[in-house]
Amino acid sequence: MYPIKLSLKHQSWLVAATCMVADGGFVLFSRCPPWQAAAVLVLTLAVDALLAGPPKSAGWVAAVQAAVPVLLLFTTGGRIHANEAGLLIAGYRAGAWLRGAPAWVSLGVLAASGATCSLVMGSDPVRTLLVVAKIAVLPWLVGRYTTARRAYLAELEKRSAMEKADAEAAVTKAITEERSAIARDLHDVIVHHVSAIGLHAGAARLSLPNGDLKLATSLRSVETSSRAAMVDLRHLLDLLHGDKSEGVRQPGLDNLDELFDRVRAAGTPARLEVRGRQRDVPESLDITVYRIIQEMLTNALRHGDASGVTVTLEYAPDSLTIAAANTAGAGDGQSGSVRRGLVGMRNRAGMFAGTTRYGLEPDGRTWRTAVTFPLEAS
Repeated sequence: MYPIKLSLKHQSWLVAATCMVADGGFVLFSRCPPWQAAAVLVLTLAVDALLAGPPKSAGWVAAVQAAVPVLLLFTTGGRIHANEAGLLIAGYRAGAWLRGAPAWVSLGVLAASGATCSLVMGSDPVRTLLVVAKIAVLPWLVGRYTTARRAYLAELEKRSAMEKADAEAAVTKAITEERSAIARDLHDVIVHHVSAIGLHAGAARLSLPNGDLKLATSLRSVETSSRAAMVDLRHLLDLLHGDKSEGVRQPGLDNLDELFDRVRAAGTPARLEVRGRQRDVPESLDITVYRIIQEMLTNALRHGDASGVTVTLEYAPDSLTIAAANTAGAGDGQSGSVRRGLVGMRNRAGMFAGTTRYGLEPDGRTWRTAVTFPLEAS
């Protein structure tokens, strides 16, 4: 705001200085005694300098400018046209910056000055009206038009901003309503079924004979997985409802140990290897990497054999690569269809300009999935 105000001040002084040069030049080239020209020059420069004053003084400046021609008419006989440029600018300022009675009074003073000088110099009424229109009415109207146009443009900008805000609010409302609908469906359907799975698995485990440890372990893994799924669903519901507090933070790389423990509890060996210098990643990418590793482990549970899965986190100076390798189960390693989980991983990676590669290794048995994310070198 301060630089704009300073620029306007400089421009007002530039306008005043231009009027001083133009009006002063006409005084210097006038045919009148030197002493008289000097006095008129000082008066002209003084009144033109007032044009650099603040807007609230526009009425007084217009009155002073209007008084100069009348004063010179009765003191020099109208031989010097001293402040014609100053009169025009004063009329413009009065029309642009004044409102109500002060604006109309200023117009009347300027018109009276022009009419008086014209009539005293012997002009007919028609010529007098033309002089008044030229030196008083026209600049005053231009000032009014400029201000009105500026106000109109400001109103258009304000209206456009309000329409944009309303549109954004409508979109936000629609998104909120859609999220609420999704949250209701998740809560009413998915959460109910996952809870039922956990309850039935617990009831089945408690009713088993004491000697069936393998089946009891499997049922306990089902209970653990259902509880973990419930926690993730609760996190997702909180996010859909707009709750982003720390208490509902989604899991990330710090929670990988819990994720691998659940997979091991299900009876599948799972190993995590970290290579390179570990570094922090943005929270959104941290969550995405966790979800990709979760999907890799899920695919290994569904389609791998009992040898387990090995997940590798490799930190490079400008990238992060997540790779999972497991021996494909019988009849599944050569499947030509792209599984939905792999498509989901590719979509997640694409949001961060990541690349996804998957397929059988040259040995024909090892399935390898790798996702690489670019990182800033710092």
